[in-house]
Amino acid sequence: MKRFHVHVAVADLNQAVGFYSTLFDAQPSVLKNDYAKWMLDDPRVNFAISVRGAAPGLAHLGIQVDSADDLQRIANNLSAAGRSVFEQKDEACCYARGDKGWISDPSGISWETFSTFGEITEYGRDPAPQTAAPVVAETAACCAPTCCGEAKG
Repeated sequence: MKRFHVHVAVADLNQAVGFYSTLFDAQPSVLKNDYAKWMLDDPRVNFAISVRGAAPGLAHLGIQVDSADDLQRIANNLSAAGRSVFEQKDEACCYARGDKGWISDPSGISWETFSTFGEITEYGRDPAPQTAAPVVAETAACCAPTCCGEAKG
């Protein structure tokens, strides 16, 4: 099963947690001093916010899947659409460990596809790929690579 993912950089975590908790009528499923996440079923979304030094606004969008097969299927679709996917295995990001792929859409918006398989106690930051044409600033999200669409992978 798939779940839509949105990650927003915020200026004030406490204020944002209050706003989104009221909006979603739910408390975060994960709450840290620099990060919060709601795993909502209606709508089915993994909504995350963080204060990690990035300018407030959209950090990235994504699709969370339950299995490595689903993750590979999405990577195949993205490759077939003519976009390079930067794949990462067993990475630490946003208090979780998992496999993922990064890509930029034609407008330069970063998309993350991922499957998580464990929690971690520290805010993990996976390594950013090195490319010639950066699209996303390294500080834009917990783990967004410096670029997506041009990455080799």
